[in-house]
Amino acid sequence: MIELELLGNIAVVRLKRPEKLNALTRVMLDELSAVFARVEGEGSVRALILTGAGERAFCAGTDIEELAGLDTEGARLAALRGQAVCERVENCPVPVIAAVNGIAAGGGCELALACHLRLAATHAKFGLPETRLGIIPGYGGTQRLARIAGKGRALEAMLTGSQISAEEAQHLGIVNRVVAPEELLPAAMSLAGEIARLAPLAIRACLAAVTRGIDLPLAEGLALEVELFTKLFDTEDMREGTRAFLEKRAPVFKGK
Repeated sequence: MIELELLGNIAVVRLKRPEKLNALTRVMLDELSAVFARVEGEGSVRALILTGAGERAFCAGTDIEELAGLDTEGARLAALRGQAVCERVENCPVPVIAAVNGIAAGGGCELALACHLRLAATHAKFGLPETRLGIIPGYGGTQRLARIAGKGRALEAMLTGSQISAEEAQHLGIVNRVVAPEELLPAAMSLAGEIARLAPLAIRACLAAVTRGIDLPLAEGLALEVELFTKLFDTEDMREGTRAFLEKRAPVFKGK
């Protein structure tokens, strides 16, 4: 139910359960974690696109039938499993681009929020409607949406269970770009390709500086930046990049 396609140095991961709007099951979460572990081990992969199969949904959330059968201990373990997967996505050493091709609700919205960049089709809708089920988001949505969109707007979405349109999501900074449905995957591939052409070690350092530093006090974040900046001066890519600039030619980065 999770499909991995390697297109050169770009990985495309699809949630593939379109008949259920790509709703997440426990098996799918385990498979998704395994796919990200594989990508992390593939030194050639420089960007990853996460999307859903079909035209209606990126992911409609966690499978309600599974949720309905949980007791309190099962619920705790389910939340921890979902959070672990989202943390794996957020901490992936290569940029993860969510191509949101429709509904991104509940756990699907939380999965999209864990990605580094988000592109959305014009018909995409985001939401954390768990209060309609008598529960709250459990995969990190209460924390990530508030950090991205602001506390007030995040609370409004959660307390009312309402949806956020693609246009409003762009206005709130939830998505980077909104495109026509037929342009979504090509736009994601173009963005991934643009990133993949740059120095992979520098890209990884940028990700680490932001994802690790954003919740640190400013002084600690700045210290982290200096540490990562300094380490890059001991790489072949840094020497190649500066030499290519001085020689007025395109650099050839090797990730070393």
